[in-house]
Order: sequence, then structure tokens, then C-alpha cells
Amino acid sequence: MTITEDSLIETRPRRRNMRAPEREQAILDEAIRFFAEQGFEGQTRELAKRMGITHSAIYRHFPSKEALIERVYEHVYLSRWKSSWGPLIADRSRPVGQRLEQFYREYVEQVFDHDWVRIFVFSGLRSVDITSRYLDMVRREVIEPACAELRAEFGLPEVSEAPLSERETEMFWGLHGRIFYIAIRRYVYQAPAPRDLDEIISDAVRIFVIGAREVLPEIVRGTR
Repeated sequence: MTITEDSLIETRPRRRNMRAPEREQAILDEAIRFFAEQGFEGQTRELAKRMGITHSAIYRHFPSKEALIERVYEHVYLSRWKSSWGPLIADRSRPVGQRLEQFYREYVEQVFDHDWVRIFVFSGLRSVDITSRYLDMVRREVIEPACAELRAEFGLPEVSEAPLSERETEMFWGLHGRIFYIAIRRYVYQAPAPRDLDEIISDAVRIFVIGAREVLPEIVRGTR
């Protein structure tokens, strides 16, 4: 009889018997940790070894590595996106700065996570489309709506009258990137980074709104 890697794994002590949904979730949970450590070049065969299961067991639940990565995206990224963020940003009963501060406090609670950040970075480096798809969602759901809200608060023309410019959206990406860079320092560079982010977020948003009040009218009206 030919001894294969899978047959060797079969002889190892097994975890308790799991039902199919439990086994699928266990594979997904371990895949998240695995890709966060190894990047997307990590092989599913190595993932199986880590779990003490056969390589074929993974493919009984996920038909391909790409399907497994898609589930990682859904579980790590889409499941943490709050449906309340859109209405929060659009709530004109509150100053836009207050809305942005609340949004970013809630946002960092969801995304400042070791696995979340490292998978995000590995995805961008290896051209896996998790990063591009997620950033496109941020643009649609946060950046562009917030730009429209800034215009409304400052009494500037609506987007229907004057479309958003690249300068306008880049100004807001600067705020978003400033806050997210703290997570990069913490989880990618392993560098010192603040733990209490409330005041950091407040400062960043206040500086952004003050600067936007000065610069945005020139951008929208084309006077500069």
C-alpha cells in the first residue's frame, strides 16, 4: 500500500468528531489565522497539516483555495461592516465632525485586529482582490457620502450640481489613512502605537474639519 501524506495524517489523533458545519467553521477560523501569518502564498496542504486533517477534508467544504479566500473575506470584512454607518454619516441633525468621530470610534473597534489588518496588507501585496474590493466599499459607503455631507455643512453646491473631484476625495482618504496607519504600525511593523484612540480620533477629525472648511470651498468652486 502506498503511504501518502493524507494517510499519515489520518493516523494522527483526531479532534473530537465534528458535524459538517462545525468542521467548516473550524477550517475557516484556522484559515484566517494561517493567511494572517503566512499570506496568501500559504498552501492549503500546509493548512491541513496545522489542523491535523487531510488535505482533501478542506476541499469537502471549500471547492478551491479561491472559495476559501472568498469566505475569509465575507467573515473577516463584510461581517464587521455595520449597516448603521451609512445612516450615521448622513444624519444632518448633528455636526459632521461629531458624526465622523463616532464613525471612526466604531470603525477602529471593528478593524483594529491582528488578523484583519495583516490579511488586508497581504491581499494588497499579492493582488488578491480583498483589499481592492474592500476599499471600493469604503469609497462608496464612507468617503463619497462624507464628502457630500461636508459640502452640505459648509453651504457648498451639492454633488448633483458639481461632481466630486479627485482632490476632494483624496482629502478625505488622508483622514481615513491617518487613522488606519495606527493599525499598520501596531500589527504590521510591530511598532509602538497608542492604545487609547478616542482623543487621537477626536484630534484627527477636528484638524480635518478645520482644514476642510478652509480649503474645500476653493476646490468645489474652482477658485484655486
